[in-house]
Amino acid sequence: MTPEKVALVQESFKKVAPIAETAADIFYGRLFEQNPELTSLFPAEMAEQKKKLMKTLGVAVSNLHQVDTIVPVVEALGVKHVAYGVRDEHYDAVGAALLYTLEKGLGDAWTAELKDAWTETYVLVSTVMKNAAHKAEAEAVVVTVPKRGFFSRLFG
Repeated sequence: MTPEKVALVQESFKKVAPIAETAADIFYGRLFEQNPELTSLFPAEMAEQKKKLMKTLGVAVSNLHQVDTIVPVVEALGVKHVAYGVRDEHYDAVGAALLYTLEKGLGDAWTAELKDAWTETYVLVSTVMKNAAHKAEAEAVVVTVPKRGFFSRLFG
């Protein structure tokens, strides 16, 4: 990613952070509206998951300028998600819900340039996670986790 795109993402997220609770509501509302089959993968009570989502996004975005520092964590998440039954198309659904959330949350500040920067950011993160998951599956290095919704543990 170019430094300009990193700056765009980081600056725009500063506008989302104050509305984190609303953004999380928009995100999960859209995710479940578009992918109702995913609701069973989440806990009935979503408050903690919503907080984790926004906190993790904040950490990832704030460290985007030094992406090498977050790659090992993102890879570990990808490996962890194999045990949750995450498939590649789930990443696509999450990405679509994220872009929708940003568009709604940022309103007039959402531009084609910003959409491109966020899309590149999400593709980078999700690709690292998927590649780590594929490698773990190929090597049969899968983390065993208790049965709970994988999205409830998406970021931790």
